[in-house]
Amino acid sequence: MTFATLGLAPAVLKAVEEQGYESPTPIQAQAIPVVLEGKDVLGAAQTGTGKTAAFTLPILTRLAPHANTSVSPARHQLRALILTPTRELADQVAESVKTYSKHQALRSHVVYGGVDINGQIPALRGGVEILVATPGRLLDHVQQKTVNLSQVEILVLDEADRMLDMGFIPDIRRIMDLLVNRKQTLLFSATFSPEIKKLVADFLHEPVTVEVARQNATNDNVEQILHPCETHRKKALLAHLIRTQDMQQVIVFTRTKQGADQLARDLKREGFAVEAVHGDRDQKARMEALAAFKENRIKVMVATDVAARGLDITELPYVVNFELPGNPEDYVHRIGRTGRAGAKGIAISLVDPGEEKAFLGIQKLIKKNFQLTPVPGFSPGTHVEPPARAERSERPERADRVERGDRHDRNADRERRAPKPGMAPVRNQTPALGGSVRTGPAEMPDAPLVGRNRPKQIAALFLPPRTPVNQSGS
Repeated sequence: MTFATLGLAPAVLKAVEEQGYESPTPIQAQAIPVVLEGKDVLGAAQTGTGKTAAFTLPILTRLAPHANTSVSPARHQLRALILTPTRELADQVAESVKTYSKHQALRSHVVYGGVDINGQIPALRGGVEILVATPGRLLDHVQQKTVNLSQVEILVLDEADRMLDMGFIPDIRRIMDLLVNRKQTLLFSATFSPEIKKLVADFLHEPVTVEVARQNATNDNVEQILHPCETHRKKALLAHLIRTQDMQQVIVFTRTKQGADQLARDLKREGFAVEAVHGDRDQKARMEALAAFKENRIKVMVATDVAARGLDITELPYVVNFELPGNPEDYVHRIGRTGRAGAKGIAISLVDPGEEKAFLGIQKLIKKNFQLTPVPGFSPGTHVEPPARAERSERPERADRVERGDRHDRNADRERRAPKPGMAPVRNQTPALGGSVRTGPAEMPDAPLVGRNRPKQIAALFLPPRTPVNQSGS
């Protein structure tokens, strides 16, 4: 199958061919004919499957009769509305629209928060056929009466699951109530929670489901590697991996904004070109960091889940989970940044013994049993010295100190270090993930664990092989 056989408008097909594409991806092959027929679509697709073009190309074809070169705003009524959860994804989709509409007299624009709303108004008043927007900023324009939704015929909800996670569903319902002329709705989501299913039931009419991979599947092009490592050694292991594997471009995921900033500072001290990207950074700084990353002026981007959603990096070779996500579905989205469009990718996770719950949740979600691969010199129990004191001397200024939760994490790290003289021996709480069991002088290496330190059933899968105790001297 080729794009030429899908029934796209000649101007759209020309733009596709100029991008060097000949054959559609599976979701494009399924979705494009259905969208062209005017039917509602429920799209189940992971990131990197080509879903943006799966709705962009047929929408441009359906709007071809409205293309005109008139300068009158009245001749450029808003016909298609595309909602996205993040500014980055909105920019990505808007760029796709511009790329594929270059040979059509159709106007498009993008609006999102974090920038001056007044700068977005002139384009809207001039008239656009296609608008890409985040829900909150769109409602701001509705309130200011700078956008008219009464003629919108096609609505796209891109990454609806993420919009749910970010609390946008009430806003989406308000927007849908304003679309009095809506004739077609396209909803794309990587996962389908009960809330998403209710949204589908309320607003989609007999939708056609297009699905290219089983729910919660991970990309077969992505090699998943998990290294056991104690928390206070993760930064050293990360630096070691970047150097020894010569990573020229890698996104490193953390759970928190504070953690992203701290890790970026630490990697800069190690000599790496690195930037942190998260919701507290303004839009200009985030876009500049993304541009520098795409142009290989920086090799490491440290990001949170929300900030990284929608980042479109062609042929990104590496993704590293510095910390496993609390939500297993975010693991699928994280590693979906690499291995896109048929390219190979590597996703590395640094797993601390305390992350067993997240680890098991990921295994259950994607129905895959992982084998942890220790890195020589970084396996739990092989290095018991506390972190170098030089790191503590470079604390941020008082105004930039981390939150209580991060101080609590550091306290937890100290509890995992070697016992001080005279103190009772301490065990790792989760030997199932490769955590070592430290023993006192009078304690046999294979002494049973008790209470909450009892090994889980999966312990045998991840514990390093025991060294038999030499009994000859007893």
